[in-house]
Amino acid sequence: MEINLKTLNSEQKEAVIYDNGPLLIVAGAGTGKTTVITQRIGWLIEQNKCRPDEILALTFTDKAAQEMEERVDKLLPYGYIDLWILTFHAFAEKILKENALEIGLPNDFKLLNQTEQWLLVRKNLDRFNLDFYRPLGNPTKFIHALIKLFSRAKDEVIEPKDYLAYAKNLRLNSDSSDFVKEVIDPEILADLSKQEKKEIMALEIKKAEEVANAFHVYQQLLLDNEALDFGDLVNYCLQLFQKRPAVLARYRQKFKYILVDEFQDTNYAQYELIKLLVQPRNNITVVGDDDQSIYKFRGASVSNILEFKKDYPKAKELFLNQNYRSTQEILDWSYKFIQQNNPDRLEVKLAKAGDKNKLTKKLKANISGQGLIRHLAFETADDEIRGVLKQIVDLKEKDKDAAWSDFAILARTNDVANSFVTSISQTNIPFQFLASRGLYVKPIVLDILAYLKLLDNYHEGPAMYRVLNFSVFDLAPQDLNNLLYLSSRKGHSIFQTLQNTITSAQMEDDLREQFKKIVGLIEKHSRLALDKTVGEVVMAFLDETGYLKYLTKEDSLATQMSVSYLNQFYKKIVESENAFEDKSVKNFLQLIELELEAGEAGSLQKSLDEGPDSVKIMTVHSAKGLEFKYVFLVNLVERRFPTGERRDPIELPDALVKEILPEGDAHWQEERRLFYVAMTRAKIGLFFTSAYDCGGARRKKLSPFLLELKNLGFGIQIEDKMPKGKGVMGEKTSEIGQDIKRVDELTPVFPENFSFSQLKAFETCPYQYRFAHILRVPVRGKAQFSFGKTIHATLQQFFNLAIERQSVKQTDLFGQEINQEKPVGKNKKAETRGPKPPVSLAELLEIYENAWIDDWYTSRQEHDEYHQKGRKTLTEFYQSIEANFPKPKYLELPFTFRLEENGETYGIKGVIDRIDDLGDGVEIIDYKTGAGKTQENFSGEDKEQLLIYQLAAERLFPETVKTLSFYYVEAGHKISFIGSKKDLDNLHKKIINNINEIKKGKFPPKPGMMCQWCDFKNICEFRQ
Repeated sequence: MEINLKTLNSEQKEAVIYDNGPLLIVAGAGTGKTTVITQRIGWLIEQNKCRPDEILALTFTDKAAQEMEERVDKLLPYGYIDLWILTFHAFAEKILKENALEIGLPNDFKLLNQTEQWLLVRKNLDRFNLDFYRPLGNPTKFIHALIKLFSRAKDEVIEPKDYLAYAKNLRLNSDSSDFVKEVIDPEILADLSKQEKKEIMALEIKKAEEVANAFHVYQQLLLDNEALDFGDLVNYCLQLFQKRPAVLARYRQKFKYILVDEFQDTNYAQYELIKLLVQPRNNITVVGDDDQSIYKFRGASVSNILEFKKDYPKAKELFLNQNYRSTQEILDWSYKFIQQNNPDRLEVKLAKAGDKNKLTKKLKANISGQGLIRHLAFETADDEIRGVLKQIVDLKEKDKDAAWSDFAILARTNDVANSFVTSISQTNIPFQFLASRGLYVKPIVLDILAYLKLLDNYHEGPAMYRVLNFSVFDLAPQDLNNLLYLSSRKGHSIFQTLQNTITSAQMEDDLREQFKKIVGLIEKHSRLALDKTVGEVVMAFLDETGYLKYLTKEDSLATQMSVSYLNQFYKKIVESENAFEDKSVKNFLQLIELELEAGEAGSLQKSLDEGPDSVKIMTVHSAKGLEFKYVFLVNLVERRFPTGERRDPIELPDALVKEILPEGDAHWQEERRLFYVAMTRAKIGLFFTSAYDCGGARRKKLSPFLLELKNLGFGIQIEDKMPKGKGVMGEKTSEIGQDIKRVDELTPVFPENFSFSQLKAFETCPYQYRFAHILRVPVRGKAQFSFGKTIHATLQQFFNLAIERQSVKQTDLFGQEINQEKPVGKNKKAETRGPKPPVSLAELLEIYENAWIDDWYTSRQEHDEYHQKGRKTLTEFYQSIEANFPKPKYLELPFTFRLEENGETYGIKGVIDRIDDLGDGVEIIDYKTGAGKTQENFSGEDKEQLLIYQLAAERLFPETVKTLSFYYVEAGHKISFIGSKKDLDNLHKKIINNINEIKKGKFPPKPGMMCQWCDFKNICEFRQ
């Protein structure tokens, strides 16, 4: 264990080694809260307080959860199994997947994102009986607003019946002065006549009833479609724990310690869930900072922290205010600024409450040196952009220790960030735009969409034009212009003209062959699109046009980014295929059109590790949790930062809100916290920039926040008025940093932990590893892969149900045992259950039907043959275990462990299909589909996957591994063995050698017989 308490200050150390009971840690910016949480997790394990899988750590974002897991991983030299570091939504989803049947949910429920929610409502708009919120000219106008309201209601654990009761109560008490004051703004109430009040109340009552009924219809639609949204995850999990005491007791027993990061961002529902789960031990640690609450509207941060103190009056309170990031000058400015949010800050609330611990949020710098703080004023927006870029180049030249990644440009909105991206791309300055949206406008995605549109309609002119411009087709600009001219002159579509030119006697042979190839591909793939899924069509396009081969031939940053966007878009395609019964090209294109109509631009995965050393451009929200040597906070003018308040079109009534609402202006307080977060990202350099001319007729005034800073009296020069006249930056954008060497080299990103499949791919062919794990090129599916995934999913659900029935007795709401079997599917009658086995053959086959993956079968005949084979295989499997049903202890168990060599550590990760309890030890089982091997043709290399599992078990499991087994499901037999010390020692050396070779970053081809089975053979120029 690598817990070094000497590196911690006294408050951090006290937090880490706190024993049992509730603990509240108020951690200011840069005070090492993530270090404290991860060290505390490590300390609890080191002190044998609990096992790694008995700790639950929850946070607010995927990024924060990933960072925490990576840090804990490094602290645990032996590794771990089943580590529960998750977001609230991921935790709730995991619990519901395991126990959905307990409250009548399907365990294969679909989880809808915001766009899918919009599509669901739009498709069923007639069922909502909307009047006010369905204007004739734009019937979909309020769909987003309704969905947002439903989400907000679920944050407050408000069900449709609660909203309906509120609407009913509003009508019954419409004459009550208290209700009138609640509905009508008190500032205008006195100026209204009695009739006007009556008319306004009647309209508000109608709107409330309309929304309440819409909420009810929406929830019913979700149930009808076996779907949940993100708000449902926490709410249904809360209901599960409230209604099924036995299930709650199981998880209470499991989790001995619970830690909650970013506590200021939790909502009422999430906190209620945690309060249920921590009892009766109450070993809960929450870490938060109300001044950094930038995701939650109306003060949930202060509310939950104050409620925590009420719920746990004996809780230990610790305040972390030693900052390890910024200079004191930056911290002083930030502290003075955020105090403008008083009296709604925790610091003031606790003082008013007479808290015995005097909390000060004033941060103390642990680094020396003078902070570089400037306000840079410019005439025009273009001047501002050029000024920022020139300042970055100058600072980089002066500060020899600074890397490009030490600079960040932070903007309030993506639009502002985009303007900087456009300009910096004209220079040699390396940069990375960490946008959260915009996948659908990436060139490679536009290319795919254009090709699909062409397959759906040959006469789609813009699509045909884009396709003809594909680099892989290598058409000369003059040839393309001639084709367009001919198309216009003849009045034909471009495709029709292309077809006609093939038979023209005047056409040159080489060009005719090019055109013939393009037409042939389009016609072939159009036929394919008639009966194949969109995913299959896209992979055929990428493969057979040579697009993917052309794309991946160079080791460049451009290649890396393009393939990354391709991979993300292909995941979107797979998600749509899983979500909709119609998996055709036409349906997918309609889906994209609807998403664009809904305002969706395609979400982007963000990674700071991708690409070379580069300047980071992002929104302030995206910068949360990050730090940079130099920060440029840009576009600081009125109505840009802070933004104008955009009240929700449909607001949740205060009467239904359970949280404590702030006294001041909630919008400005939120914007101030966002500004504070931006300021505290800077280590030594903080630059505020503004320009008076940002477009429009009027000159812009400075941001009110800059004026607040000026009035604080720190002496930093802030210009009240912008300079008039010509632009102050005469230098062209392209001339800035022209001596910088442009970086366009592929930068491999290696994982902290390697899987067996990664190591095997590299050993087989390093060039294959490059395609699969460096570029992450998506691959064609295969029938046997779809079948294998189906069998794996079926057996997992089958044994999961068996474990559930064997370990937890079904109880009613009062904890009394119910002696009946739970049905698996909808409207299924429960079958009488004998002592063995816990799950029937009929249920197994039903699980199989629900888990069936209907993709990548080349024909209906092949599909039917595989499907029938699956039923036969599972029937025989069931019959083989019926008399002596296994005792599965773990299913789909994730693990991570480390090997050591010469002071270096090497991380290995994996997931074990099944671990059975043998009484005196365990058996580790991995399922295999396809042709089964026999003992005679079973080699040492075949054993390596299970030997890795044995290495993991020896380090992580309390049980002794008695045997390792490959279960060949189709063949109906298994091969078992156990690794000797020599086997394990040899594998140990082999793993370390392979990882060392991978990290050299060289991936030479190794052609051979394996090429014929390689997923990348069609894009590999070295294949044999």
